[in-house]
Amino acid sequence: MKIKLGFSTCPNDTFMFDALIHNRIDTEGITYEVHLADIFHLNQMAQNEELDMIKISYNTYGQILDRYQLLDSGSALGHNCGPLLISKDPISVSEIVEKNLPVAIPGKNTTAHLLLGYFAPEISNKKEYIFHEIMPAIESGEVAAGVIIHENRFTYQDHGLQLIQDLGEYWEGKTGHPIPLGAIVARKSLGEEVIRKLQTQLFKSVKYAFSYPDASHAYVAQHAQEMDTAVMKSHIELYVNQFSLSLGHEGINAVKKLMTVGEEMGLFHSGTWEKVTLVS
Repeated sequence: MKIKLGFSTCPNDTFMFDALIHNRIDTEGITYEVHLADIFHLNQMAQNEELDMIKISYNTYGQILDRYQLLDSGSALGHNCGPLLISKDPISVSEIVEKNLPVAIPGKNTTAHLLLGYFAPEISNKKEYIFHEIMPAIESGEVAAGVIIHENRFTYQDHGLQLIQDLGEYWEGKTGHPIPLGAIVARKSLGEEVIRKLQTQLFKSVKYAFSYPDASHAYVAQHAQEMDTAVMKSHIELYVNQFSLSLGHEGINAVKKLMTVGEEMGLFHSGTWEKVTLVS
């Protein structure tokens, strides 16, 4: 059986999926056709139901959970790992709002965009960019501020940019929950038996990555936007944690809280949080 699998080129994803796609674990006759893309396009592909198993933003998950099943493993969810709202020059949110200045976001269906809306719902002039285009847009003055994700949070200060607000810190302070950023989901039409196999294999792949962290180094380095080894290592350590093995009670509660907040913001249908389930 062939499964169309999509995930990003970011170190946390390539680290977790390396064992799965390079036959370091037994895939029980399942072959994986890999599609690498940034989160902006992965969210689009999920909306269009183009892939069988895919990494998406939890914001997107809230919109498609009737068609895609959340997997227990593979999530980017944790503490102190949220997106950052940054700028080139000192500027306040009130000034951005009063002057209707443009703010770059890494896609309207990203969790980063949801968290920006949660922090500052009055910001309305938003421009979508691929995540690695946001810092250059800020530096050039094309936008007044921007929400950065992934490895950019480790390098923005090297570019002379400054923090306006850590959106993850704001979320954790307000809700008391870890930050649900990205999820791995599978098409419900595959059936429960296949989905359970995918979950089991994903768990084994993440566990292998933890047990043999050097095994994936070449694959991670091949696709990383930021080639500095220290940055890649920091990226993996930040986004791959115990929640990546299993969401557990704490992780599921965080996801349900995000769905509730999304409902209150008008992003999801009423009752979305009640539909958050894992494979039985």
